[in-house]
Amino acid sequence: MTAQSPRRPRGREGGALHADAVRVLEGWRAPDAAQEHLRREFLRHLAAHPDGVWRECVPGHITASTVVLDSSGSQVLLTLHHKHRLWLQLGGHCEPGDESLAAAALREATEESGIAGLRLLEDPVQIGRHRVHCHPQGSYHLDVQYVAIAPPRARHRISAESVDLRWFPVDSLPDLTDDFVRALVACAVAAL
Repeated sequence: MTAQSPRRPRGREGGALHADAVRVLEGWRAPDAAQEHLRREFLRHLAAHPDGVWRECVPGHITASTVVLDSSGSQVLLTLHHKHRLWLQLGGHCEPGDESLAAAALREATEESGIAGLRLLEDPVQIGRHRVHCHPQGSYHLDVQYVAIAPPRARHRISAESVDLRWFPVDSLPDLTDDFVRALVACAVAAL
């Protein structure tokens, strides 16, 4: 999220972005029973929270993230997150200017990687629910995860949200990551 972007006031409806999130999740085919369970949880959350796409929504809110692969599909770009101190995929909160979840995922990946010309695959590959501290009482990110392909010879740039940003072989991820990111990278490679 950029510092100058406007915040959505608490309690405001998500409008077209909320409708797009519902459309995406209703149409997405979960790869297994656990992902199907999460998909239904996300849809219940959106049904109960018209503002469920905005950061201000408690107990949680939809986020959009992206695994960026190089043009060969053999390298993945990960960020060393400044708060978590783990290598993670790129992504974050939806913003009022985002017309769709895919647009939010692409915007976040472009902002955090500095790479122009990323090509986003149409459908998400995975979803995840993560406890976060966006609010004093805590909340959840309900993350819809996409894959983007970088153009050949893409050069990345570290953003203010990262300690570091590096390419890693998809079959040799750094120790400072978790099983969820490992599964996400495997899903991304399988989606090519």
